[in-house]
Amino acid sequence: MGKIDFNNKMFSLVDNSKNGKVDTSTVFKYKQEGDLVTADYYGGTIKYGKIIAQLKDKKLHMLYQCITIDNELKAGKALADITFTEENKIALSLNWEWLNGDNEKGVSQYIEN
Repeated sequence: MGKIDFNNKMFSLVDNSKNGKVDTSTVFKYKQEGDLVTADYYGGTIKYGKIIAQLKDKKLHMLYQCITIDNELKAGKALADITFTEENKIALSLNWEWLNGDNEKGVSQYIEN
């Protein structure tokens, strides 16, 4: 794996646990400065969301928050494993947990567009 660069990359959902809020219509737009990675996300079931993450040891340590189209305000954390496809696109596998409500956990997969 070479240098990991999230700057100006877009991602979309491949698969999500049933208790996740993001769907395949949600778009993620990433930025990166050094080990700081951020993203805005919206579309589908999400009105607006924000990710702040630290790139460390080939993983993204993430905190995120969003408001859904049902006006539900959610916050969570995730650890994302980073891999590359045969086409050298970034793939993310997130183990996530909501920090509000009943602290449900799940797994989701994302791919660089």
